[in-house]
Amino acid sequence: MADRNTTGAAVRAEALSLRGARGWVYRDVGFEAPPGALVALEGEAGTGRTSLLLTLAGRMRSTGGSAAVDGLELPRHAAKVRRIAALGPVPGVNEPDPALSVAAHLREQLHLYGRPFAPLVRRGTDRRAADALAAAGLDPATLPEGLRTPARELGALDRLRLSTALALIGGPRLLCVDDIDDRLDDTARRAAWQLLRDVADRGTTVLATTADAGRAAGLADLIARTAPVEIRTDDPAGTAAAPEEEAADARA
Repeated sequence: MADRNTTGAAVRAEALSLRGARGWVYRDVGFEAPPGALVALEGEAGTGRTSLLLTLAGRMRSTGGSAAVDGLELPRHAAKVRRIAALGPVPGVNEPDPALSVAAHLREQLHLYGRPFAPLVRRGTDRRAADALAAAGLDPATLPEGLRTPARELGALDRLRLSTALALIGGPRLLCVDDIDDRLDDTARRAAWQLLRDVADRGTTVLATTADAGRAAGLADLIARTAPVEIRTDDPAGTAAAPEEEAADARA
């Protein structure tokens, strides 16, 4: 779990681009974030923001420009980047299972780190799980069935908090969160950005995609923007590939 002694990973992108078979997914993205920064990656739907996030997390390959996380050049050192970068919620890629309880999600995540935790999670005494929940602002006492609450019964903000807690269990130096606006009202959006600000203040660098970075005013350290996807004139359908399609192709 990240704490105030955690050293986040610096992130750099220069003219970073991804072109698929049917056009640009994102193009010429550039920014430089110091360790412990909260970065808002702004772009409308269809501008490749999810693919950009996955690229910087070491999960996709770009086709142009350059990027590095903690000095590790991508995509050459993507495997090393994946060891220090964790995915929070990414629709279609990394989401809580609606049928599983909060405790089951914690047990599954802790199992990845070799901890014999099942009874401790049930009693709420596993320190790593408790610290992750606290850092994400998810209090089991406020949930309908405590740790036994199924993910499908969580509100949108609490699902974000659960996904964030699961990501923090491994003590990442970079946290990547997609579509921070998803299904949240204005009050909840502000609370979501405050959550990510708090994570960054503990030392972990945070990248979060959004359709409107104005909602992160006063909280994000910097804003990077994705440009509209180029439409190929020789495409009979008149459309370029959606970022989600390109992401699926890249992960296959």
